[in-house]
Amino acid sequence: QVQLVESGGGLVQAGDSLRLSCAASGRTFSTYAMGWFRQAPGKERDFVAAISWSGGNYCADSVKGRFTISRDNAKNTVYLQMNSLKPDDTAVYYCAAVFVRFSSQIKTDKSEYPYWGQGTQVTVSS
Repeated sequence: QVQLVESGGGLVQAGDSLRLSCAASGRTFSTYAMGWFRQAPGKERDFVAAISWSGGNYCADSVKGRFTISRDNAKNTVYLQMNSLKPDDTAVYYCAAVFVRFSSQIKTDKSEYPYWGQGTQVTVSS
């Protein structure tokens, strides 16, 4: 079992940056692939970025070049650095975790993640 707590959301202006953090409980954090998803009002929860437990990562095309996912296994924390924010990035951002057997595994499908945080609101004004 993994418990996830996100932080770092807030209200910013277009072009600003934010760094989201997701703190995970549990001793085996390093064996979990992690992901960030977001959900805007009235829309589906969409994939943003994911990282394997060895550090390989992948981002959605909509955020590629602006967002970076990283993790610190010693601190049981995954981060999402968001630069050049746009009003379209406004959403509740969720952290998710899934146990994987292989260090290089990355999961982009939200249905594969059994563990979720409560979400943190990011609002970008124009």
